[in-house]
Amino acid sequence: MASATLLKSSFLPKKSEWLNARPSSSSQPMAVSFTVRAGAYADELVKTAKTIASPGRGILAMDESNATCGKRLASIGLENTEANRQAYRTLLVTAPGLGQYISGAILFEETLYQSTTDGKKMVDVLVSQNIMPGIKVDKGLVPLTGSNDESWCQGLDGLASRCAAYYQQGARFAKWRTVVSIPNGPSALAVKEAAWGLARYAAIAQDNGLVPIVEPEILLDGEHGIERTFEVAQKVWAEVFFYMAENNVMYEGILLKPSMVTPGAECKEKATPEQVAEYTLKLLHRRIPPSVPGIMFLSGGQSEVEATLNLNAMNQSPNPWHVSFSYARALQNTCLKTWGGRPENVKAAQDTLLVRAKANSLAQLGKYTGEGESAEAKEGMYVKNYSY
Repeated sequence: MASATLLKSSFLPKKSEWLNARPSSSSQPMAVSFTVRAGAYADELVKTAKTIASPGRGILAMDESNATCGKRLASIGLENTEANRQAYRTLLVTAPGLGQYISGAILFEETLYQSTTDGKKMVDVLVSQNIMPGIKVDKGLVPLTGSNDESWCQGLDGLASRCAAYYQQGARFAKWRTVVSIPNGPSALAVKEAAWGLARYAAIAQDNGLVPIVEPEILLDGEHGIERTFEVAQKVWAEVFFYMAENNVMYEGILLKPSMVTPGAECKEKATPEQVAEYTLKLLHRRIPPSVPGIMFLSGGQSEVEATLNLNAMNQSPNPWHVSFSYARALQNTCLKTWGGRPENVKAAQDTLLVRAKANSLAQLGKYTGEGESAEAKEGMYVKNYSY
């Protein structure tokens, strides 16, 4: 499996051996061995990650589970049927010129194997738009026994075989979302479980040719201020990178999908885009190695405009990484409402999607102004205890 060079504690003398060592004329230099592993996919993983992290482009997250997609469809009065899900996802992937702003699209398993309404494979349509297909591989959140009403993410069982099958179907990157709740602690148990699960997933995905998107979402829930979010985020990311190193994950072949550092959704003191950028970039510089190609932020319930403004503020000066977006609701919300399930509204809905994609493309380049945004695009989308 692909891996960076790592120094393992097992290679070193025990502490007592260091302390008891005495130089002598017969002493020989102690050799410490280093192992470098390079899997068959190493070069491809690096190339895929760099392609997704290309200037002015980001990720369209359209990997909502069928149940969550059903909630979105219900909001516009549509039934949750495969045909309606297919129609909506066809609208998204066939938007003309979408690949100018979008480098990757995260799909739900149904969509990876699905065709558009006119019979073309969704994967082929994306590739024709120069968009890399990705796949959600986790199996969702379940209660974490022994914690403070917290969650853990399941899906490691059978993951290797699923990843291999997804690669054969055309996927080239993967996503695994776990969450950390500040109001519930977070407990040391929940943080460790989140970090370990992400690390095991990342190693398995790379071993099967998929660039892993590593996503420990720090939920917006709570009344805490931005300092508390920063404190928790530092702890979470320290654990994540520690366990990724333990699992020999190659950092050059991953992408991160973190939460921005913001106050809790119910905090009375709101942060400006400049404050969000300051705290978030400080976190990245303290915790993220520059070998990581891309930081693809989640929107996490921010309004469409808020997510774009915050991203733009982070790109006002050069960064060691490609700082971009991996948005779901912050790209799709107005598009979905414009469509309304009506065939005659498809073009207008696609135009709305392209407006949002272009706005975030400009934000990735640090050139977004916010002029001409609709009132709807400024509406918050925070949902307490949100699940995909």
